[in-house]
Amino acid sequence: MTAETKPEPVPRDERLDVTHESFENFYRREFRDVVGLAYALSGSRLGAEDLAQEAFIAAHQRWDRIGEYDKPGAWVRRVVANKAVSGFRRKAAEAKALARLAGQRHQPLPEMEPQDEEFWREVRRLPGQQAKAIALFYVEDRPVAEISEILECSQATAKVHLFRGRQALAKKLSLEMSDE
Repeated sequence: MTAETKPEPVPRDERLDVTHESFENFYRREFRDVVGLAYALSGSRLGAEDLAQEAFIAAHQRWDRIGEYDKPGAWVRRVVANKAVSGFRRKAAEAKALARLAGQRHQPLPEMEPQDEEFWREVRRLPGQQAKAIALFYVEDRPVAEISEILECSQATAKVHLFRGRQALAKKLSLEMSDE
């Protein structure tokens, strides 16, 4: 029997390229960044941890298959991004229904710095693919090539999502600033 050796830390740029590793190593390496992505998309620290856990549970249940992917981290991020957008839409619909019933609008409590919350609130109002592309680019500093893999689209499409998202944010944020 040979003694088990500790795995070498994986540099940030290579994280999505690791294959055939244990789920435990994958989880330890990726969890913090995946929670960061979920937080940017959901606006909730607790919600972000829940989203990340759900995505990792799904990966763990299918690890025989997911672990064989060239980039299992991209799969987990796609699950988080999809769940965050779905959750946001569901919560928005619930909030509108409650506001109609109660006769008043629901205002969620901010968990971010005020300037950050305003920006990410606007990001969450973007169409889903644009919001995901913006979060992956600005939260995780992912290059367009990785964003396209995570979103399962071409690089040209990922660039379009980033461009349109930036355009919409610039328009919305400058309108708000000029109204003050």
